[in-house]
Amino acid sequence: MSEEKYRHLYVVMEIENGKLIPVSLEMLGEARRLMDEFNKKYSSKEKVVAILLGDNVKEVSKTLIQYGADAVIIAENPELKDVRNTIYTKVISQIAQDSKLADQIEEEYAGQIKKPRYMFFGADSIGRHLSSTVLVELDSGLASDINQLIISDLKITHQHKTAGNPITYEKTLEMYRPDFSGFLWTTILCLDNKNPNFPRDYFPQACSLIPGVFEPIEPDSSRQGKIIEFVPQFEEKDLRIKILNREIIKKQVDFDSYKAIVSFGRGIKDDPEKNIKLIENLAGQLDAGIGVTLPISKKPFSVNQSLESTYMIPDRVIGTSGSRTGPLLYVAVGISGAMQHVWGMQDSRFIVAINPDEEAPIKTECDIFIKGRMEDVIPLLIEELKKEKQVAQA
Repeated sequence: MSEEKYRHLYVVMEIENGKLIPVSLEMLGEARRLMDEFNKKYSSKEKVVAILLGDNVKEVSKTLIQYGADAVIIAENPELKDVRNTIYTKVISQIAQDSKLADQIEEEYAGQIKKPRYMFFGADSIGRHLSSTVLVELDSGLASDINQLIISDLKITHQHKTAGNPITYEKTLEMYRPDFSGFLWTTILCLDNKNPNFPRDYFPQACSLIPGVFEPIEPDSSRQGKIIEFVPQFEEKDLRIKILNREIIKKQVDFDSYKAIVSFGRGIKDDPEKNIKLIENLAGQLDAGIGVTLPISKKPFSVNQSLESTYMIPDRVIGTSGSRTGPLLYVAVGISGAMQHVWGMQDSRFIVAINPDEEAPIKTECDIFIKGRMEDVIPLLIEELKKEKQVAQA
């Protein structure tokens, strides 16, 4: 198959109570930047296509055009008011494989397109689930939790994919994410089998994007685009699952309400319970929120149930897999400085790091680096803070 049977970048939108959630506009912004560069480099007319499912959401389509979409494919139906993975998967998969819809996006490519070239989802609880089931239906691969994207031509030699011969893969989406250590980048590619013994295409090249990583573009009310309506068709079996009630559960921790944040990582290992209580005390003196690194949310240490359920939870994670913060003061305790965590705290006004390893990467990210064990340093800081409070109250 010719790869030109695959065109455009489709972006799956998410709405909540009739409003777009931030990651939708962030994905559109990155899609717009990528496709502008793509079309210039390859002399193409490929489009950013937003997919919008819901009920009475047509007005949202105009906003999507303003934020970078060239076309919006909208499916409206009362059954699409709330997300049900089964029917959302079916409708999105139908849209992605509908050649008549694709013909309306860009007339020059009418009659050629089989599937999208690229596809984006949000890396949140809905998008992670939906992306996996949609890509099963589209019979292609998926990269999850991506925070950097590049489109390029790559020369690949692979025993299985290319039969060991060097072959150039054009217009390849390079999808990057930190590995589990947080210090190295993993590059994920979705490549066709060009081995003549078992040729096979893999499109769309798809991924889920981490919320808060990419910036939306400035809205432009003068932008023009196409709004294309798709009428979804359901079978009785598709509607067996009903949503009787729906409640939005907010995060347990609202970091935006704090002017200071104290975060801790695996450096608490020598005495986890005692060190967490030290950090609690320090945070109390600073009126600070408490954050953690991603490994802490995986409960790597044994502590009492109260501390575990309070602190070793995903809602406290700061970094690419959690929240992005920018307080006036950020104190990193026992944190090595993996890029995954640094992304979430680097906008802080003033950063203090406490670490016994002066070669730790966090040293290059902070304003003050205190070399020492937290067990020795934090009690001294607490003592000084108490003295300062007494002076201020005198």
